[in-house]
Amino acid sequence: MDTTHEAAEIEQLVRAWASAVHEGDLDAVLAHHADDVVMFDVPPPHDGVRGLAAYAGTWPPFFAWQASGAVFEVVELDVTAGADVAYVWALLRCGTPEELAAVPERRLRLTLGLRREDGGWVVAHEHHSFCDLSG
Repeated sequence: MDTTHEAAEIEQLVRAWASAVHEGDLDAVLAHHADDVVMFDVPPPHDGVRGLAAYAGTWPPFFAWQASGAVFEVVELDVTAGADVAYVWALLRCGTPEELAAVPERRLRLTLGLRREDGGWVVAHEHHSFCDLSG
């Protein structure tokens, strides 16, 4: 099976999600997420959030921080897609201009697990992390 189309579709979905995060558009951030999504994030709760409502609840504090002028942009993105499941890893610049000036190589790591649902792709698993660059 040629999965080139699926990979391109997923890349567009992820880039649109990142743009929505940067713009603080909650409806667009939630689009293409499964009702039973599981997310492991940088801030607590460290055992993750489960379900779309809990996932939605994590975004307002981030949007408030983002509105202070922070950057959230995809630097590198890789998609592996099959007929019904796919995974993505990405590196993003995420931080205030001051944080990124102090540590320009700092990257937010993103991993997504997707599945086909009702003919479209949905994110079923999302994981964000930072590496420790403190030395």
